[in-house]
Amino acid sequence: MTELLKISLPDGSVREMPAGSTPADVAAAIGPGLAKAALAAKIDGELVDLSRPFTQDSALALVTVKDEADALDLARHDYAHVLAEAVQNLFPGTQITFGPSTDDGFYYDFAPKDRPFTDEDLPAIEAEMRKIIAANKPLVREVIARDTLIAQWQAAGESFKAEWAAELPQGEELTVYHSGSDWYDMCRGPHLPSTGKLDPAAFKLTRVSGAYWRGDQKNAMLSRIYGTGWLNKKQLEAHLLRLEEAAKRDHRKLGQEMDLFHLQAEAHGSVFWHPKGYVIYRALEDYMRRALSTGDHKEVKTPQVMDARQWEKSGHWGKYRENMFVIPDEVPNIDDDGPVISGEADWMALKPMNCPAHILIFKQGIKSYRDLPLRLVENGCCHRNEPHGALHGLMRVRQFTQDDGHLFCREDQIVGEVRAFCELADRVYKHFGFTYAIKLALRPDNRIGTEEQWDIAEAELRDAVVAAGLATADYGWEELPGEGAFYAPKLEWHLTDAIGRTWQVGTIQSDRMLPERLDANYIGEDGEKHRPVMLHRAIFGSYERFIGILIEHFAGKLPVWLAPVQAVVATIVSDADGYAAEVAAKLKDAGVRVETDLRNEKINYKVREHSLAKVPHLLVVGKREADEGTVAIRTLGEERQKFVSLDEAIALLKAEATPPDLK
Repeated sequence: MTELLKISLPDGSVREMPAGSTPADVAAAIGPGLAKAALAAKIDGELVDLSRPFTQDSALALVTVKDEADALDLARHDYAHVLAEAVQNLFPGTQITFGPSTDDGFYYDFAPKDRPFTDEDLPAIEAEMRKIIAANKPLVREVIARDTLIAQWQAAGESFKAEWAAELPQGEELTVYHSGSDWYDMCRGPHLPSTGKLDPAAFKLTRVSGAYWRGDQKNAMLSRIYGTGWLNKKQLEAHLLRLEEAAKRDHRKLGQEMDLFHLQAEAHGSVFWHPKGYVIYRALEDYMRRALSTGDHKEVKTPQVMDARQWEKSGHWGKYRENMFVIPDEVPNIDDDGPVISGEADWMALKPMNCPAHILIFKQGIKSYRDLPLRLVENGCCHRNEPHGALHGLMRVRQFTQDDGHLFCREDQIVGEVRAFCELADRVYKHFGFTYAIKLALRPDNRIGTEEQWDIAEAELRDAVVAAGLATADYGWEELPGEGAFYAPKLEWHLTDAIGRTWQVGTIQSDRMLPERLDANYIGEDGEKHRPVMLHRAIFGSYERFIGILIEHFAGKLPVWLAPVQAVVATIVSDADGYAAEVAAKLKDAGVRVETDLRNEKINYKVREHSLAKVPHLLVVGKREADEGTVAIRTLGEERQKFVSLDEAIALLKAEATPPDLK
């Protein structure tokens, strides 16, 4: 008699299916529509192929295009495999390596036989991919013995795949996926049932770049082909439109046009702030100081360089050493033959973060429970040795300044402190016009501390968000298993910008580990020593990255209070030069950042130039305006100019130039 397994469905119903049945069989039993729509399945929460047989009573959820996150990841993974097959069809002898899905598409790394691939190869590869999709080739999983697979890869001349397979653990189950009968790749899966489930009009190959095998510059250089992939053509077109809009907003392009900053190889990964860009930087610093002024925050400044032994105690030397800039603690002696270091030098490091230094301040003198909470903040300059390939304008740099803070609390103060921070972050982000989601990143597998400590820390952060009224769908509240730091859970703020992109910026972490490692304590009401809890917090994250985000969010048209030049007084004729200087002087006295443009150029030329520089207001004056004591105001983004008295113009611009009320 055939054994029947009980398959529980999301609606609460249970179907009895013969042992060896698959999710595809269940879908077919429910109806032909679902059988056609099903893309994959979740068996007891694990995403698997539709052809994976049941081995016991199970909970089943069928994945369709309505389950967009899972469906997109599956599709992008399949696009990568189809890309690899297409390349090997067109360029025999090309070796395949890896091809993962990404946040908006996929890529695959290749070792070409004859020459590196170029962007000119992409149209032919796209056409071949569409042929493979149209062929509706079944994607079939096969479990294969490790030694057998290694031998097959070696026989096929696939040395990269053979190397990777040889390094996998002996007991690990290895699987390959066949595309029809003539191509396969090593992969854990899962995959769609066939290539025909992909939409041939929903992908586009975007570019080719170089990439080292396994990310190590000592290894072979490969050709990486990037693509973007979606579930349908409409999604693809919307994505391409976003990319076009993002290119217009690129902070590197706008930073040059607005004369804000530049980067160059002489200081790779560090920013050269120009006068106008540094105005924005200082305006944000002033803003943050005012934001913290009512919360009894104490601003400090700590050293850039600290002894390696301090970083060993904190755990950074063991966990973060490869990202730190390390220097010897001894000045070389210089002789005719070059630098000579006598003796064995101790090691120092540029600080990658501020937290250990803030604990050293906390430890100066005896702290009582009455002294807590102690809120230390620092606009702290940090250095991290990011790989060259990861650097990206202001968004990813090696030298940056954090709006950093560390709050030292008693256990009973944590929820109140986190709640106050949530409310402050809410006000700040709303001032800049951002909506956001709050996410709670929970304990990772690789962590320190006890389960009890993690239970308490996670509950404290969760309770604080609930108390602040932010743990709702309106604020995108979500818990992220496994995504906390190795020492602490954290709340993350994910901003959504004007074109729908998200940026993770603010964070607060509840940390019991670092105070313990660095032996921080206070005297409690009972007269005994107690460990404080350390809350790591930042709102901007770093000034560099936040400025980059602001430039792209506003497409360079910053709020007037933040604009480096808030107004330009431009003359139509030279007879108005004196009046223009008078207007500029009065605006300056009113606190407006103003310049004059007295050049012998046509006014339309001046308008275009200052519009490109994203100056919010252009005050145009000629002989008539000088005689009448008026100005013509051209506001950026508006077609019509308005004629007002000088006093009205000063009042208008003064109001717009005033930073927002932080209450």
